Amino acid sequence: MTDRPSVLFVCVHNAGRSQMAAGYLRALAGDRVEVRSAGSEPKDEINPVAVAAMAEEGIDLAGATPKILTVDAVKESDVVITMGCGDACPIFPGKRYEDWELDDPAGQAIEAVRPIRDEIRRRVEALVADLLPG
Repeated sequence: MTDRPSVLFVCVHNAGRSQMAAGYLRALAGDRVEVRSAGSEPKDEINPVAVAAMAEEGIDLAGATPKILTVDAVKESDVVITMGCGDACPIFPGKRYEDWELDDPAGQAIEAVRPIRDEIRRRVEALVADLLPG
C-alpha cells in the first residue's frame, strides 16, 4: 500500500451500494484515501432513492455517474470491496479483497434503503479506522 491507500467499491450497477460507500469514504477520509467505484453492468444514472438517502446524511451523490469496472481500476487499488458482483471482479495477487453482503437498494423505497445506507456507513467507518489508524 502506498502512503495514500486506494479503495475500489464494486457492485453490479454502480448506482447504489458502491456509490453510497464511495460517498461515505470521501466524506470520512477526505483526501487521505483515493476512492473509486465501478460496476460490472453500470446503469445510466445513480439510483435517485440512494441519492436521497445520502442527502439525508449531508452527502451529495447527485453529480456522480456510474462507471464500468476496468482491469486498470482493480490494478490501481489497494483494497477492492465487492457488493454482489460475484465473479465479474478480476483478482490480482497482493490486493486486499472484501465482499460486503448488502441488500440491493434498486427498486426499494427510502424506508428500506436507510438501513442499507446505515450498514454501509458502519462498514466504511471500520474500514477508515483500519486504513488510517490514529
